[in-house]
Amino acid sequence: MSIDVDLLVIGAGSGGVRAARVAAGFGARVAIAESRELGGTCVNLGCVPKKLFVYGASYADDFAHASSYGWHGAAPAFDWPTLRDNKNREIARINAVYGRLLADAGARLIRGHARLLDGHTAEIGGERIRAAHILIATGCAPDVPDIPGAEHAITSDDAFHLPRLPRRVIVSGGGYIAVEFASIFHGLGVQVTQLYRGERFLRGFDDGIREHLRAQLCLRGIDLQFQADIARIERRADGVLVAHLCDGRALETDCVMFATGRRPPAGDGLGLASTRARRKDRGFIEVDDDFRTAEPSILAVGDVVGRVQLTPVALAEGTAVARQLFRPDAYRRLDYELIPTAVFSLPNIGTVGLSEAQARERGHALQIFESRFKSLKLTLTDSQERTYMKLVVDADSGRVLGAHMVGPDAGEIIQGIAIALRAGATKQVFDDTLGIHPSTAEEFVTMRTPRLAPA
Repeated sequence: MSIDVDLLVIGAGSGGVRAARVAAGFGARVAIAESRELGGTCVNLGCVPKKLFVYGASYADDFAHASSYGWHGAAPAFDWPTLRDNKNREIARINAVYGRLLADAGARLIRGHARLLDGHTAEIGGERIRAAHILIATGCAPDVPDIPGAEHAITSDDAFHLPRLPRRVIVSGGGYIAVEFASIFHGLGVQVTQLYRGERFLRGFDDGIREHLRAQLCLRGIDLQFQADIARIERRADGVLVAHLCDGRALETDCVMFATGRRPPAGDGLGLASTRARRKDRGFIEVDDDFRTAEPSILAVGDVVGRVQLTPVALAEGTAVARQLFRPDAYRRLDYELIPTAVFSLPNIGTVGLSEAQARERGHALQIFESRFKSLKLTLTDSQERTYMKLVVDADSGRVLGAHMVGPDAGEIIQGIAIALRAGATKQVFDDTLGIHPSTAEEFVTMRTPRLAPA
């Protein structure tokens, strides 16, 4: 077979760019196709701009608490276009960085939509590329419910580019994106109602975290409504939206945002049907443990395979594919256990390892250590916010199976805890570790009395 490149990557997001750079570093001839901005969801419509918005929203707390520390002055006013436009400039800068990284690695960037013609060939802007291997890393898009009036709603993608900040927002969804944007909008001064069809949001997280965050968000003034779902949306002549709920109620608002999951977009024009590769439920591409599809020359990584939709996971998967193809001696399968993650709600969530329910399902006898307290920073204020920490411990071996936190900088703290859990740390190791005083993080090494005795 006459080939143009050793690896063609379709999609220049986190996983695709990482695979292209690492493969090129191994000496492979690499091309990468992208029809939109470089960096994928994370850079353009996810992690980075979202965190910038969270930072912006968090200043509301700082201003509210400043007078308790002696700072006085006129109440500051928030200007949405400033935050939005500064964010846009930073994202443009990162886009350019991604382009330089690919060029420096020696990977050829092809601008245009790639369509597969067979297991080794793709057409991009009229050019046909033959590749020994093809990697699909095209990511996902917001999944919008098929209900009447859905066209009047926005998604998280749209929220990053709103021409003006609405006065009232309904956020529909119970995952981390919904929780984060409810916090962002609220912090920026918007009246927020969050609807979720289930009994409690953040399914899959530890129940202690779910309940504690619920209480904290309600304390802040977010209107959380569970077992509530939108049946249809109506736009009135005056521009006001009316969300008609399945239980018969009607809520007026200026904006409805659906944050009801992400999946590969239907009709993505990828041309997968021209190959033996297949899709699973909801359009995710089916791969084996080595990221290979049913077409041996085609692999897929990242959100499009529907495993763990996190940027560091996509990066690790991209690296793994490059090693598998071009440095098999350095390749090893990914371990999806003990992946730390954060939810940038206000307050933040950080978590790693097993929840209490998951540990029990696996048959562990457990000790559970929990702590709820007012952080030192808030003791001079009238804030009622509480930080929450939890350790899930195997009672037989003493090994810490999971660590969970709700509070400021939870993600920063849990990142370090994740290293300890990956190393197999026991509760005794935590107990023997001296804390940094006074800090919030030291609570993880000073919890002594279990809430739950061995069971």
